[in-house]
Amino acid sequence: MPNADPESKLSDLTQAQRERLAYIDVKAYFCGELTRSDIEKRFGVKPAASSRDLATYREIAPGNLSYEPSLRRHVPDDNFKPVFAHSPGRVLHWLQSGTGDGLDLGLKLAIPCESASELVCPDLGILAVITRAIAAKRLVKVEYLSMSSGKSTRFIAPVALADTGLRWHLRAYDRARSRFSDFVLTRIVKAVALPDQADESERLESDVQWARVVRLELGAHPGLRHPRAVEADYGMKEGTLTLDLRAPLVGYALRRWAVDCSENLSLNHLSHHLYLKNRATLYGVESASLAPGYISEKAAEDGPL
Repeated sequence: MPNADPESKLSDLTQAQRERLAYIDVKAYFCGELTRSDIEKRFGVKPAASSRDLATYREIAPGNLSYEPSLRRHVPDDNFKPVFAHSPGRVLHWLQSGTGDGLDLGLKLAIPCESASELVCPDLGILAVITRAIAAKRLVKVEYLSMSSGKSTRFIAPVALADTGLRWHLRAYDRARSRFSDFVLTRIVKAVALPDQADESERLESDVQWARVVRLELGAHPGLRHPRAVEADYGMKEGTLTLDLRAPLVGYALRRWAVDCSENLSLNHLSHHLYLKNRATLYGVESASLAPGYISEKAAEDGPL
């Protein structure tokens, strides 16, 4: 049974100790496992120190972790209750920075996670189920609120988190559609972890669109009277801003930046200061249906559900 007053024990610890315990808390909860080596690599401490930290954490929250001797790892119990208050934005940033809290420690990302967004706050319990499933390559049963079909139950294999600049998305294999799709993270209202492993075809390495990196060459819209002002805004070199993005994020980025992707540059230059110079690069990019002016007559069927 968890300690009734963990705050009093935390207050007796040094700041450095609290930081290490917070790391244990968030790593176990959102990644689904923790080893002594994780603590040692993150903080540069000796094995004896990492053992003391784990012992202290167990004393404060005895119902949170179980130890698997065969794998030498700690895993969160079903009744895990975070000791620290974690904000969604902080957790997402933490995942994005390779569990290094913003420090350049050369740590491997806990899960595939691109960029960050500030305005949306997914439920932490749901986020934990999703991130643990990504790390363990397992399936999740979710209740999802779709803009096109309303509330439904889906069986998905989550593979990565990504940000469109406005909100966080989940990239996952959707068994109902037999394909990889984008799900808006905050539209998942319930998530239940399943013991089933994702098939090889449902894993990140099988997502052809995610693996594809698209080079975008953006320029100031030719319709602008003073294009050099826009070139200065974006720090363009020789009139071009070059960006490399994963294919599933391309359409969202072009829409967010209001880039004219029409064949004849027919969009209003006053609201579309940029245009896509190498339009052919969008060939085969599923998310391109979201790009302003690009195949505008086609519904954005490859966008978020």
